[in-house]
Formats: sequence, structure tokens, C-alpha cells
Amino acid sequence: MLVLFETPAGYALFKVLDEGKLEKVDDIIDAFSTQKKAGKIVTLQSFKKFKDTKEALLASDKLIKGKFPKVLKKFLEKNVINDEVQEKLAIADKKLGNLITTELGIECLQNKKIDELFRGIRGQINHLVEALTADELKSMTLGLAHGLSRYKLKFSTEKVDTMIIQAVSLIEDLDKELNNFMMRLREWYGWHFPELGKIVTDNLVYAKTVKAIGMKHKAAETDLTEVVPEEIVDKVKEAAEVSMGTEITETDEKFILNLADQIIELSAYREILNDYLKNRMKAIAPNLTTMVGELVGAKLIAHAGSLINLAKYPASTIQILGAEKALFRAMRTKHNTPKYGLIYQASLVGQSHAKVKGKISRTLAAKCSVCIRVDALGESENAEIGTECRSYIEKRLAFLESHIGQDLSSQNFKKGKPKTFAKPAGGTYNPESDLAVPVPKLSSTFVASKKKTVSDSPKPELEEEEAQHTKKKKVKA
Repeated sequence: MLVLFETPAGYALFKVLDEGKLEKVDDIIDAFSTQKKAGKIVTLQSFKKFKDTKEALLASDKLIKGKFPKVLKKFLEKNVINDEVQEKLAIADKKLGNLITTELGIECLQNKKIDELFRGIRGQINHLVEALTADELKSMTLGLAHGLSRYKLKFSTEKVDTMIIQAVSLIEDLDKELNNFMMRLREWYGWHFPELGKIVTDNLVYAKTVKAIGMKHKAAETDLTEVVPEEIVDKVKEAAEVSMGTEITETDEKFILNLADQIIELSAYREILNDYLKNRMKAIAPNLTTMVGELVGAKLIAHAGSLINLAKYPASTIQILGAEKALFRAMRTKHNTPKYGLIYQASLVGQSHAKVKGKISRTLAAKCSVCIRVDALGESENAEIGTECRSYIEKRLAFLESHIGQDLSSQNFKKGKPKTFAKPAGGTYNPESDLAVPVPKLSSTFVASKKKTVSDSPKPELEEEEAQHTKKKKVKA
């Protein structure tokens, strides 16, 4: 029996000298405990050394992809097939064994005993292969490991969903921070100018207004036309003159304005990041972006981990993606499961009527599943399928909203039209079509019993006399 052993430095082919010691697993472990014992079990028959790390990387990459490397094929043809007596070949990987059997017709073996045999050879590889030193094997192992890692991390600049995941996660973090900062600014500046919060409702405009005014007594001299609309400028100045807020110092004003600056800068950065996310989503997932928008599509990709992982999910999973807690809680408490997750934030679901949100989210998830698989596995860069699916969803939404309160089951509706029934030809009642029910024949005993009348029965006075007569006879006896 021959043993094919793969190393980062090359391929080694060993010949088993004593197969009797391979019958028990414990015997194999003891047989390779020392160098001398290992030499009595296996011996090196041939060794093919790689020229450099690049050749080793290409051979390893083909094995990972399930392909047969040319270097290994030539090595086996030279050392196994050309021999007069073809022996069985022990291998460590079943997939590689199938390739060898299919391509070269060599019978391959793989079991637990062979696994222990490989462990023993691996422990004594430096002594069994004289052409391979320990330092050389270590350097080749390190170089191959780094090469494989770089190869796996290699990506295309056009198709990279990692950047989308990071961008959408940062946008969510920025939204939380902006909400916290804005709440703090409104509460802080509200002590000085509380009326401004009711006049200016937009957060970014409020921060810019605070930055422009500062203390409220400066509002009359400040030009606010570039910050707020003209109809609001007069309201702000009038409210500043009669404001009920407390006075603040210049130090307080300094820190309040610094907080407003932070909000304005973060808002500007969020807009730039949002534009970046739009461009990346149009390049990577154009069909999904057309269906649900770039923000919801990016959240779905981030929740799944990658676009490929999202393409593997069925439509039912995409529908409730993001509502896992509610799903498991409903399953545990035996209540109704949620109808939608992150897909609820899509405009098609949000603008629909409350009674059809569940149906339209199910349809949208099914179409999104098709678009995601086209984006992940297709080669086209346009959004034709996404446009077609979105038009279908819009028609479906219009149909459902126009039939709210009606039964839309498949029995009553077919292709969007209610099922109708043909009326009978005759509009009036036809008595001739009625069937006469035959009277059943009665038995003779039943008829005879019915012929008896009340007069046939004895009178009640005669019955009493007969009863007294029989009673007297019993007393005499």
C-alpha cells in the first residue's frame, strides 16, 4: 500500500512495509513513537518538491476548489501508474480520493486507521524525508499560510459588500449620536430660549439657528434668512424679545455653540456617507436597491453578513429578517408570528394600508429574493429585473387596497377578477319539475292494528265487575 502525504514543501509518496501493524489503532500510535520504529513501518518512495511558494499556492487553491492539480497528476502518473504492480493509495481527503479514482483509475483508501497513520507520519516527517529540513518546512508552511490568507481576502473593487456593511453600521451609529446630541442641545438651550423649540422643529435647522443667534438678545441684530425661511425669521425675533428663559453667561454660550457645531459637522458627514452608500449599493446590488432602497437593502446585507449569505436565504426568512426576537417569543408563547422585520422600513410596505401590510410584505420578500440572487450570482449590472418586480409590486398593492374587506382567496378570485356564477335559464318557478314522493306500502299487521277503534275496547264498568269477581274467587279458595 502507498501513502500520499501532502506538505507545504511538496508531495511525498510513502510505501508501507509492514501492514500487519496497521490493524489496530493503538499499534499505529506506538509504531511511530520513535524514528527507528517509524522507519520500519513506512519508507519514502518519491518526493516532489515545489519550486516556490507560488506553485504551492496554486496547487493548494485547486485542491480547495475541488480540482486536480497538474503537478500532483504528473507525480502520480510517474510513480504509481507506471509501476508494474499497481497498489492501493491511502489518502487523507475523500474528495481528493474521488478525483484520483476518476482521473487516473487508482483505488484510494480512507478510514480511521489511515488517519492515525497520517498522524504518525506527520510527527516524524522531518526524519522520514531527508531532503526536507525542519527550518525549510517551517518557512514553507508560514509562506503558504500567508499566501492562502491573502488569496482568500483578495476582492474586486466593484463587488465588495464589506464596505456596505461598515457604512450602514456607521450611519446607524451616527443617527443615535445625533439624536442624543440634539436632545441635549434642545434641553440645554431651552433654558435660555424655550420658545425657539416650538418655532423651529427641524433638528439641523435648530442647531444652525442656535449657532447663528447665540444669546437671545442678539436675535434682533442677526440675519437668519440663510438659516430659516423668511416667514419664520420674524417669529423667531418676536419670540426672542418676549422670551421667558433665564440668562446665561458667555462660558455657557461657548459650550452650547460647540455642541451645535458638533451636530452640524456630524450631519454633514452623514450626508456624505449616505451618498457613498448609494453609489456602492447601485454598483453591488442594483436590483435590490430598486426594490427597497439603498438603506434598507444595506441593512439586509449587514444583517445577513454578506450578499452571498443573503442570497442563500429563502423569501420567508428575508421577510422576517430583523425580527428574530419577536419570532422566538411568539413561538415560545404560542402566539402569532411577526409578518415583517427590516423589510417594513421599505416605502412599498410603509405606504400600504394596515390591512394589507402582511400580504404586500410577503410578496415583496419573494421578489426581493429573486433580485438578491441576480445581484449576487448574475453578471448583469443593470436593474431591469428590479424595475419589473417593483412595477409588479405596485400593481399588486393597488389591487389589494382596492379590494380591502373582500375575500381574496383563490376560490373566489382568479387572476385579479372575482369568480362569477351563471344564472339558470328559467327565471320563473316550474312546478312540473317537482318530483312526486311515492307513499310507502304498510304491512298487513300494521293495517289491522290501525282498523281497531275505541269502541272495540271493553267499557270501564265491565272491567271493574270482572276484577271484583276474580277477587272473590281467590278469597273462597
